[in-house]
Amino acid sequence: MDVSGGSGRPRPGNDESAEPRAEPTAPASGSARPEPADTGPPGERPADRPGQADEHHGQPAPTAPEPTGARPPTDDSGTRAPKQDTPGTPDTEAPGSEPQASRTPAPGAGASATPGPGKPEPETPETKTPGTVTPETGARGPRVPGATRPDPHTDGGSGPGKPPQRKPEPGGGLLMGRPFGVPVYVAPSWFLVAALITWVFGGQLDRVLPELGAARYLVSLFFAVAFYASVLVHELAHTVAALRFKLPVRRIQLQFFGGVSEIEKEAETPGREFVLAFVGPLLSLVLAGVFYAALLPVEPDSVPGVLLAGLMISNLLVAAFNLLPGLPLDGGRMLRAVVWKITGKPMSGTIAAAWIGRALAIAVLIGLPLLTQSLGSDAADDVGMDTVMDALLAAILAAIIWTGAGNSLRMARLREHLPELRARALTRRAVPVPADTPLSEALRRANASGARALVVVDADGAPVSLVREAAIVGVPEHRRPWVPVSTLAQDLTDGMRVSAELSGEELLDALRANPATEYLVVEETGEIYGVLSAADVERAFVKAMARPS
Repeated sequence: MDVSGGSGRPRPGNDESAEPRAEPTAPASGSARPEPADTGPPGERPADRPGQADEHHGQPAPTAPEPTGARPPTDDSGTRAPKQDTPGTPDTEAPGSEPQASRTPAPGAGASATPGPGKPEPETPETKTPGTVTPETGARGPRVPGATRPDPHTDGGSGPGKPPQRKPEPGGGLLMGRPFGVPVYVAPSWFLVAALITWVFGGQLDRVLPELGAARYLVSLFFAVAFYASVLVHELAHTVAALRFKLPVRRIQLQFFGGVSEIEKEAETPGREFVLAFVGPLLSLVLAGVFYAALLPVEPDSVPGVLLAGLMISNLLVAAFNLLPGLPLDGGRMLRAVVWKITGKPMSGTIAAAWIGRALAIAVLIGLPLLTQSLGSDAADDVGMDTVMDALLAAILAAIIWTGAGNSLRMARLREHLPELRARALTRRAVPVPADTPLSEALRRANASGARALVVVDADGAPVSLVREAAIVGVPEHRRPWVPVSTLAQDLTDGMRVSAELSGEELLDALRANPATEYLVVEETGEIYGVLSAADVERAFVKAMARPS
């Protein structure tokens, strides 16, 4: 939406594109008093009051009736049904209809590593477990809070009685179940790893139990499934600990080289962070002990003996690898907790553990091929293929660890900058209009008061819906005198009302829980403060991430 002042002049300091637009970008905020537009850094934008001078333009803000406060809506069915076209005043210039000054995009706006709030969902802290013979350490990029944006509605509204959309499942592969209420997914990459394990372990069985013949591959497939079941137990340990500390877990995913538990919030204390990280390797060690105890009465050269021995060794490797002191491994999170406890600064712990994680990535890249070659077969026929496979495995593991360490640093910087996102500072000034007001007249009033949003109010002045920016843009100028604003508005739901006092992660959590393009911002007293656009939050997020720590 166009950013314009009270007289349609371009507002400085905005980061939107330079192309001219015809109307304000968001709905109006409130019952009556226009609020100051977003012209300063977060937290520095005071609220206008009737009769006070506009800080940005140095002109007095128009006086408006006192707001009546927000009321709970009586209808949550979606956007309001279009009303009969009514003639209105002659079309007037929409706010921001003049070409705007050229604007520079926010730094990093196109970076995939730091998606903004309007994009699909933050990176949340992850706890990873290895796969195959080495634990899974792949790290995902941070998810930006408030990141889920709903599908845009059509310009004419969604019609009466449209049921609210259900929050989409996180997805991530084949859903296997919901232990403790947390969905468990198997990613498509798991099937590739399962086939690789079946082939490699089958070759080993051919040397140990040649009498099995082709049946060795069925035994190998069973081993692959049993191994990933133990990886799932490792991840469930992280999940149970997180739920015990009242930390939401988005999902568990079994994937290439292991598993990941997506925990949506950080532990509040270093002690909890340490426990949350340590329980995974601890359970892997317990499983290794269980398999060792089960192996004692079994004949070593039998199928059960070979399977139990393989599972015992695999779980020992999973535990040992995850205890390495570098992010994104569990040992790295334990190190982070220790440094956090000593310094009192979680960011210091993250930096230390992330750089050690990068050093580990280099060590794995160089050391793993050398180690396996020194311990491997001396047969000339095997050296070439084994060397290539070892180098490939080392490169994949090193890339996963290096990327995970970098993502951990970005995630820490995100959390460091989150407090800069304040609902009060990002809220757009808005004007209230009755439901039957022609769009052209509503835009004229918005221009006159320097507002950038429209709120539809009832006869008592209580807000009932927000006029959508995308719908305004879709109405041709010559049609605006005959289009009532109610046909372009989305009915307010409780989730679309946010407190002006929200900031940081709390603000983003509120937006993520109720995806929308615009939100009504209210004071603690219920008085309307303005309208918050998800696009504005996204731009502020990208700017914050671009600033150095």
